[in-house]
Amino acid sequence: MHPGFIPPPECPVFEPSWEEFQDPLGYIAKIRPIAEKSGICKIRPPPDWQPPFSVELENFHFTPRIQRLNELEAETRVKLNYLDRIARFWEIQGSSLKIPHIERRILDLYSLSKIVADEGGFELICKERRWARIAQRLGYPPGKNIGSLLRSHYERIVYPFEMFQSGASLTHCKPKHYDGEDVDKEYKPHSIPLRQSVPPSKMNSYGRRANRCQPDPEPTEEDIEKNPELKKLQIYGAGPKMMGLGLVARDKGFKKKGEFTEVKKEEVKAEYGEDDGSKMTMRLRRNITNPQCVDSFICRMCGRGDDDEKLLQCDSCDENYHTYCLLPPLTDPPKSKWRCPKCVAEECKKPSEAFGFEQATREYTLQSFGEMADSFKADYFNMPVHMVPTELVEREFWRLVSSIEEDVTVEYGADIHSKEFGSGFPMNNGKKELTKEEEEYARSGWNLNVMPVLEQSLLCHINGDISGMKVPWLYVGMVFSTFCWHIEDHWSYSINYLHWGEPKTWYGVPSAAAEQLEDVMKKLTPELFEYQPDLLHQLVTIMNPNILMAHGVPVVRTNQCAGEFVITFPRAYHSGFNQGYNFAEAVNFCTADWLPAGRHCIEHYRRLRRYCVFSHEELTCKMAACPEKLDLNLAAATHREMFIIVQEERKLRKNLMERGITEAEREAFELLPDDERQCDKCKTTCFLSALACSNCPERLVCLYHTQDLCNCPTEKLYLRYRYTLDELLAMLHRLKVRSESFDSWANRVKEALEQEEGHKIEILDLEKLKTEAAEKRFPDNELLRKLNAVFKDIALFLFRLIETFMLFPFSDDRMTLAELKSLVEKMQNLPCVIKHLKEAQVLVNNKDWRKESPPPEQLQSLLEDGGKLPVVVPECNLLQGLKAQGHWLEEVRRTLGTGGGEKHEVTLEVLRNLMEAGCNVAQSVSVETAMAELQELLTIAERWEEKAQICLEQRQKHPLSTLEAIVNEAQLIPVKLPNIEALRGCLTRAQAWVTDLEEIQNGEHYPCLDDLEGLVAIGRDLPVLMEELRQLELQVTSAHSWRDKATKTFLKKSSQHSLLEVLCPCVKRRERCKENGATAQSVCVCAGPPRAPQLRCHLCKDWFHGGCVSFPSLLPPSSPQSNRLCWWDWDTRFLCPQCQRSRRPRLATILALLVALQRLPVRLPEGEALQCLTERAITWQGRAKEALEMPELQRALQELQELAEKEEQKEKDAEENSVIVLSDSEGGEGEDGVIDLTEDSVESLLPLLPLLKGRVVTLSPGAREQLEKLQLEGDLLEVTLDQTYTIHRVLQAASDPPRETLQTLIQVRHRHTAKHSIEI
Repeated sequence: MHPGFIPPPECPVFEPSWEEFQDPLGYIAKIRPIAEKSGICKIRPPPDWQPPFSVELENFHFTPRIQRLNELEAETRVKLNYLDRIARFWEIQGSSLKIPHIERRILDLYSLSKIVADEGGFELICKERRWARIAQRLGYPPGKNIGSLLRSHYERIVYPFEMFQSGASLTHCKPKHYDGEDVDKEYKPHSIPLRQSVPPSKMNSYGRRANRCQPDPEPTEEDIEKNPELKKLQIYGAGPKMMGLGLVARDKGFKKKGEFTEVKKEEVKAEYGEDDGSKMTMRLRRNITNPQCVDSFICRMCGRGDDDEKLLQCDSCDENYHTYCLLPPLTDPPKSKWRCPKCVAEECKKPSEAFGFEQATREYTLQSFGEMADSFKADYFNMPVHMVPTELVEREFWRLVSSIEEDVTVEYGADIHSKEFGSGFPMNNGKKELTKEEEEYARSGWNLNVMPVLEQSLLCHINGDISGMKVPWLYVGMVFSTFCWHIEDHWSYSINYLHWGEPKTWYGVPSAAAEQLEDVMKKLTPELFEYQPDLLHQLVTIMNPNILMAHGVPVVRTNQCAGEFVITFPRAYHSGFNQGYNFAEAVNFCTADWLPAGRHCIEHYRRLRRYCVFSHEELTCKMAACPEKLDLNLAAATHREMFIIVQEERKLRKNLMERGITEAEREAFELLPDDERQCDKCKTTCFLSALACSNCPERLVCLYHTQDLCNCPTEKLYLRYRYTLDELLAMLHRLKVRSESFDSWANRVKEALEQEEGHKIEILDLEKLKTEAAEKRFPDNELLRKLNAVFKDIALFLFRLIETFMLFPFSDDRMTLAELKSLVEKMQNLPCVIKHLKEAQVLVNNKDWRKESPPPEQLQSLLEDGGKLPVVVPECNLLQGLKAQGHWLEEVRRTLGTGGGEKHEVTLEVLRNLMEAGCNVAQSVSVETAMAELQELLTIAERWEEKAQICLEQRQKHPLSTLEAIVNEAQLIPVKLPNIEALRGCLTRAQAWVTDLEEIQNGEHYPCLDDLEGLVAIGRDLPVLMEELRQLELQVTSAHSWRDKATKTFLKKSSQHSLLEVLCPCVKRRERCKENGATAQSVCVCAGPPRAPQLRCHLCKDWFHGGCVSFPSLLPPSSPQSNRLCWWDWDTRFLCPQCQRSRRPRLATILALLVALQRLPVRLPEGEALQCLTERAITWQGRAKEALEMPELQRALQELQELAEKEEQKEKDAEENSVIVLSDSEGGEGEDGVIDLTEDSVESLLPLLPLLKGRVVTLSPGAREQLEKLQLEGDLLEVTLDQTYTIHRVLQAASDPPRETLQTLIQVRHRHTAKHSIEI
């Protein structure tokens, strides 16, 4: 991998909508201002646009091109070309080139030569001893004497070549000059195969390293003697040797210095006779008297013929040179063929063959090429092809192209003609019947067969099919296959679509930086452009984007994936490579904005003498000849382009007139083949005019190169033209009319649409404007849309008028007055004169037909008179209708309160009934007006009812102010609305709720939790958004959280008591049972008969079974063994579940709950009860402390402490036997009076019961009474206090040991333990 490569920034990526995608060239024109700044862009079609792949796989076969990667990169190719030239130089003189290696890498001879020249030359560097600096600039590490190695290699290999290149060895030699076309294509300068002409190996075509770059093992002396090639590479002594590289002759042996003058006559004869070409010896001057030989044996450098022992004769031209006259001089004569500096110069000056790609020898199908490509990529990266990251391929590609050591070869199926093998897109060419889906894609503008010939594309005006421009080319790629830096022919647009396969990596440079890119490449690699000035047009050269970016050239990149388009803009340089096996298709297209770029391109081609693909002038004139077929944008662009062309043509023809060339003849250039109308000088395809000579009929030139045609007299020259200047001006005028026709039409449409009353035009005149837009194919625009809308309104209005005035007797659908009035107003706003408009205006403004109906009394009288007639009069029905109409109107007036009478209660049902009745009475203006008022009132009332309903549904609660505004505004409606009334009630309750909340919060004490919960419940039911409710909910939640915490602190699991019951004092006192009813008394929580073992509650004195309640553990786990004989410390106090109702937390835990309670702004009954409990506990604790501090009790506690210490000392004395030995007077039940107290179980206490001493301490009756009273009060408290245990301990020590109670507890514990063991 090459870590130095930094990917350029990404190019713009566009994703058109389906609507934008329908107009391809329109969308490209839309994105052009953004995309053109990058040179290239990527377009992702909508996801559903997936054209089927239509190539006929069985007939598709192609021969790819061969690409050797390191010969594509410009700087690398310069280095390789340099190696070719220096190898050629040495091989001409009989020596082959083997490039040395230093520090395990090949010596870059080209960079060495350039750096030495940059540092002042070989002599200066040697003089100043700066070879270490040369090594540093070449990137070698300091030390190791690398500078000396570089000097040695330079002196032996490069210095003779540089001397020759500088011309120092050709002081009197004038080598033959070769023109660019005189190239010795058969010449092979050295053993290195000609690059780009080597067919790939059938076994392994890729990964071939250049043979000359491989380091060889050091040869032994025996190898040198046996191998003439190694002998040839030996180095003998220091100093330059013209043969190069140690440079020994091809003959065996090397003659001593004095031996080369002793030449046998046979040798001389052989030299002047037949030469087998295998030997070269010193030619001496013999037979001086022969006049033909005297001039031949003269040194061409010094002009003297003396010292003939040192005279050498060239094996090619027979010229003679002294060995010491050569530069550099030869110390020893060559032993093989030798050529003089002039012949070497002539041979080396022959230009090398122009670089290009060759075709492979194998023909592929898509399947065989894909198998080869995938196999190569998988083998190269040693992983499956789909797992190779694109970044890795990109870095490896740029590493390979810059390496002169690694010669990786790939193949690229490029520029495959789609006409011959079929396009990847469906085509309507009659060769294949298409499905409906394929027909849609075949007509799509994004089909690359369709895009170049779209109406907006200029290429549709070119008759012939231009392969690659109008007809797509196909590209089948493999990994590393490359398309080099180039711009499209005629600087046109290009579009590339990747049908399938792995991505294609692109690099692009915008057109504004095109010349900058060319300058950078010419500056960095001038040698390549010396023989190929149009090198960048040959698509054979790339350069690392990082190098271009370092020189200020803006470069972008992108990865084109399958199904994506890449667009390149005019004169945007682009290049790239393929990430793997893929199939792409590309074509060119030109839009109106391309015309100036196309003209500049022709000027550029003219300077480079490059052939054109088509004539730009011919294309422009062909469009100008039929301006009516062009859309407006294209016509305007063509007019601007044609104006410049005509002005230039007029100037050029004027120059001919000034030279005296007056003869002219018309020529239909478009009928001539391109090669018969190309300028002989610049190769431009002529169309408008050309200069020809009657004496030289086979030649012609464009008017820019009239001096380069021939040397014939002026009268022999004549102008061949396509159009006269008058014809060109006429074409220009028609273009102008076409391009400006839209402006004229637009002004007339604006004027017509803005006419005021009295100046309006007829409908026929508007119709003419619409027809003109259609005939001249004006683009869709706002004015045209307005005009079409006007015609749509005219058609509708005319139909309604005709229906009203002409078809009235035959139509049941009559227009209302409001509708007629609205229609008249709209017709008055139309920009043209409308028939029947005046009749409609008279009808609207007539007041007679809107008179009020007769009074009811008159109608009743007429009806009575009509009823007396003996016949049915038709008018009676009309009068009856008028009567019903009057009654209905009166009811409406009473309902709406406009009649002055008693106003009825108006509901929605009343309004709907009136509306329904109004539809059945005779219609009149009054009825229509009343109906309109009723409908308006009903609509408003229903709207407010709907608003209220929304507020009541509580989907989204509204603030109080909003509801007040709704209710207040609804009061203005004279209709009773149920939802509004309900909303008013909710509003009243909400206001009362707020008032109650304020009263509670403004009170002297915190509100009770029950009150707040009630307010929260009421507030949640109201459809009103109240901020106070949220605060109340938080307070209630906090109170419940505190209550839950207190419950967990006090209540046992599955407790039957509430927290409040536990916290409040227990005032219930059980009555003592009478002695005569004791036997029948029920005991325990189970209400069963008495049975052993049972225990009595210390507080309530009730009896309980041992298996029904939890008894004391007697010996707590934390109690030490030394205190087991201290029976007063045993836990014998039993409280039943009714007396010990809670967990009895410690006082510190309760105080923490009180602190949390103080933070709540809510009063809880449990909180108050807890405060009372805490106060009682603290009071009792104070009294208990005071009592325990009395001297009598202090002495008792001290005695207990001393007894405990004494027992502890006894344990220490008996520590060895782990037993306690009682005194003889105490006796014992164990063997030898020994009792084992080491067991942990409660059963171990059973033998101690007879030994327990009674009344350890003595209390006065007063002290005992006080402690018993305190103990009773303490047991009633649901709090754990240390003083309770202390009092119980003192009272127990002052009493006899409760042996029965202890025995009962031990039995209960034993049963519990045994039962537990059985369960396990």
